[in-house]
Amino acid sequence: MSKVQPRTLSGFMELLPARQIQFDTMVEILRESFSLYGFTPLDTPLIEASDVLLAKGGGETEKQIYRFMKGDSDLSLRFDLTVPLAKYVALNYSHLAFPFRRFQIGKVYRGERAQRGRFREFYQADIDIIGDGKLDSSNDAEIPAIIYRTFTALGLRRFQIRVNNRKILNGFYAMLGQTRKATDIMRTVDKLDKIGEKSVRDLLTGEEIGLTELEAAEIMKFIRISGTNEQVLESLEEYRGRNEVFDEGLNELTVVARNLKAFGVPAENFALDLTIARGLDYYTGTVYETTMLDHPEIGSICSGGRYDNLAEYYTDKQLPGVGISIGLTRLFFVLGDQGYLNENLNTAPTDALILPMTDDLGPAITLATQLRGQGIRTQLYTEQKKFKQKMTYADKIRVPYVLILGEEEISQGVCAVKDMRSGEQVKLSYEEAAALIQTGLAQLNQGTPIQDKGAAQD
Repeated sequence: MSKVQPRTLSGFMELLPARQIQFDTMVEILRESFSLYGFTPLDTPLIEASDVLLAKGGGETEKQIYRFMKGDSDLSLRFDLTVPLAKYVALNYSHLAFPFRRFQIGKVYRGERAQRGRFREFYQADIDIIGDGKLDSSNDAEIPAIIYRTFTALGLRRFQIRVNNRKILNGFYAMLGQTRKATDIMRTVDKLDKIGEKSVRDLLTGEEIGLTELEAAEIMKFIRISGTNEQVLESLEEYRGRNEVFDEGLNELTVVARNLKAFGVPAENFALDLTIARGLDYYTGTVYETTMLDHPEIGSICSGGRYDNLAEYYTDKQLPGVGISIGLTRLFFVLGDQGYLNENLNTAPTDALILPMTDDLGPAITLATQLRGQGIRTQLYTEQKKFKQKMTYADKIRVPYVLILGEEEISQGVCAVKDMRSGEQVKLSYEEAAALIQTGLAQLNQGTPIQDKGAAQD
C-alpha cells in the first residue's frame, strides 16, 4: 500500500505544541482584555450562504473567496468577521440590546497568493460597538484605550496608535474642490508609508487622478501637519469654519484626543496622524492604525474605524458602529520572526508529571486526583519505559515538576518532588507537594507571551 506524503497546504499555519500554547495564551489575554470593557463573545459559522456573505459583492473580495456547491446549496467560507456580524445583528436585531458590544476571535479564509507572513487561513480578533440609529463619538475615544490595554497585556510596549478622521480629509478635499476625487486621493495618500512621498505625488498628478502640482503640494502640506496631539489640533483649528464636514470631523477627533488621559492611554502610545485614511470606503469617521515603533516596515498590526451603517445590505435600519481588527495569525508569525515571543513562558501542557514506579497505580491515581482538585494540571505517566526515558519525556514537554512514587515513598505516605528547572528534589507529603507546586507556578506563570525588546533597552 502506497503512502500519502503528509503535507500542509501553502498559506495554512500549523504549530508545534509549545508554540500553540503561546498562541492560545495570546488569545486568552485578548478575551480577558475585551471582556474588561463589556464586550460579549460571539461566534458565527465558518460557512455562510454565498448570497448572504457576498451581499456587497464585487472587487477583490469576491475573487479571493472560497466558494463551493454542496448539493443545490451555494456556500462560501467567511473572509472576515465583519460581514457575518452585520448579518447577525440584522437577523437578531429585536433580541439585542444597543449599543451592542461584541468581540469575536476566529478563523477566516482568503484565497490570495500565499507568501511569507500572509496566510489563506488565519485568525482575526475583532471588537465592534454597534448603535441603533446613532452612536456617540465617545465610543470612538474608548477604542484606543482598548488597543492600549490589549497590547500591553500581551507584553508589547513600543507601539503607537495612530488616529485620524475621514471627515477631516473629506472636508479638506472639498475645500480644494476635489470632492469627486476624494476617495481616490485618500487611497493614494494611504500608501505614503509604503511607497514614499515622491511616488504619492506622482500618482496624485498622474492621469488617473489628475491633480495639479499646486494641489498635490497643498495636500502633502496638509497631511504632514505634525507635532504633539495638542499642536496638531491647533493647526487644524486654522481650517475651521470653511467646511461643515471638516468641522464635524475635527470635533470628533478632539473628543478622541482629549479623553486619552482619562482612558489611561499614555501620550507616547498615541498620535494624531493625518496620513492615516484606511483604503476602504467602508470607513466614514474616526480611523485607527497601530504600528510597532521599532518595526514600521511590518505595517499596521491593528486597524479599524467608524462606519455609518453596518448592515445596509440586510436591513433598512441605520446601524452605525466603530471597531478594530487584529490579524492575529500574521501578528504571531511576525512576532516570532522578529524574536519577540517569550521563550521563557511556561508552555508545558501540564504542571506536574507523576511517575509511578510500582505495578499498583492506586497511590499515583490518588495523588493525581488530589492535585487536580487543587487546580494543578496533572498528567499520569503509565508507559512501561525505563526511568531515563521517562525523564527524557519530562524534559521534552518542559514540565515544571516531576513527582516520583516508588515503594518507599508510598510506605512513608510521601512523594519525591523534582523541580525540573533547578534540579532540586525533596520528599513531601501530598499536601506539601501541592503547596510547593502552587507557589512555584505563581512565579513561573508571571510572564507575558511577548517580550518587548525595545522596551527592555529603554
